[in-house]
Amino acid sequence: MSQELGITVDKHQDTSEWYTQVVKKAGLADYAPVKGCMIIKPYGMKIWQSIKGEFNSKITETGVDNAYFPLFIPESYLEKEEDIVEGFDPEVAWVTHGGEQELEQRLAVRPTSESIIAPYMADEVRSHRDLPLRLNQWANVVRWEATDTRPFLRTREFLWQEGHTAHKTEENADEETMLRLEQYQEVIEDHLAIPSILGYKPEHDKFPGAKYTTTIETLMPDGKSIQSGTSHQLGQHFAEAFEIEFEDEDSETQTAWTTSWGLSTRTIGALIMAHGDDDGLRLPPSVAPHQAVVVPIFQEDNQKEVMNYAEEVVDDLESQGLRVKFDHRDHRTPGYKFNEWELKGVPLRVEVGPNEMDEDAVTTVRRDNGDKEMGLDRKEFIEEAEDTLKDIQASMYNELEEYLEENIREASSKNEILSTIGQNRGYVKTKWCGDEACEEEIKDQISAEIVVLPFREYSKPETIQASEEEIEGECAICGENAERWAYFAKNY
Repeated sequence: MSQELGITVDKHQDTSEWYTQVVKKAGLADYAPVKGCMIIKPYGMKIWQSIKGEFNSKITETGVDNAYFPLFIPESYLEKEEDIVEGFDPEVAWVTHGGEQELEQRLAVRPTSESIIAPYMADEVRSHRDLPLRLNQWANVVRWEATDTRPFLRTREFLWQEGHTAHKTEENADEETMLRLEQYQEVIEDHLAIPSILGYKPEHDKFPGAKYTTTIETLMPDGKSIQSGTSHQLGQHFAEAFEIEFEDEDSETQTAWTTSWGLSTRTIGALIMAHGDDDGLRLPPSVAPHQAVVVPIFQEDNQKEVMNYAEEVVDDLESQGLRVKFDHRDHRTPGYKFNEWELKGVPLRVEVGPNEMDEDAVTTVRRDNGDKEMGLDRKEFIEEAEDTLKDIQASMYNELEEYLEENIREASSKNEILSTIGQNRGYVKTKWCGDEACEEEIKDQISAEIVVLPFREYSKPETIQASEEEIEGECAICGENAERWAYFAKNY
């Protein structure tokens, strides 16, 4: 592979440089003029649109309406909810001038939208008949990160969806919170082929003002965890602050229960990191912009015939519902094309030359494992193409599932936690008393923290069990009575 096109570093030896090269050379994104921001290129945007479409269909089928709210939020609105102010103040970007005129009130550039959507909900809700109210917006947000930024994984501006709902009862809000987390799991596991762990965030790490926060965590090949989505039960905290009230069946005034939940372009970072290899991207067929690429191989004397045959193969694949790229460029060599589409992670490469044309056959190469099959009967290949893609999708998931299972290790003491994290990649499962100070001891010494308090069940249950796994014994760090299992890890 040419120096210009190919990845020049080993993924496991220099993960940071590898990641940057994949993002740029695969045409996903580039750096923007403002430090910490990114330009999402068309290829990267197609991946986001696929994720967006997959999740959007799920939420609209379950009663959510899409809306849009302003990018600018008056400071007085943020101040109505002190937990929002305290939780996001270090990351808020402020607008102080409109043109040359100083504004009477500062405007926050949307860090999250609870404080502007809640007043709208208060206006919309009057009666118990108005509930549940379910809204979602696809938007950009700005959080002025002071830490090291990286395209998709951590940027000052990013794209996301944020859902906001209001309900009659606490039980209704609990069910909503878990439904959205379950839908995130379906997107991450079924669409992106990345296994996950579901659970709570520790009390000190929940969304500001929330009753509790649930999370979906995914383990990357470098042993770090990525928070791939969160769903928050907000209790009545925000409803009280913004007076989201309704008249119940007995004509009594009640305060609503609210939730919020979000998934962002960080999922693209997880996709790159989880599946990519030393040659670039590896995309699961479900999310790949092109599920197959057809590359004709010809000489000057047979170019027309081979191109016509290649077009027929493209038509056959498209008739099966596949997303197909026909690379008919005549100024690039077949080798260059092979390398480029390998870099871009296309799941299946289909090569057709004069030999394949004469035999009414194709040659295929799988991106997930590199398997090459020559002289496949064209008709049989077309009939089995969809099954081949399903096998690639399953294979990519199973590969990561095996890695996840191998990299959850238990530790029963502070020294074991430190040494296990220091020597191995992945999650360290340990008993924890619930005291933030114990987590800080680990965090201060090895830069690892509690990323999730696992649910009793998390491997694709029909209904997620929203409770911690019950345990007996002592906290591995302080020796006090343990309250729950906790997973420590380094994270992004």
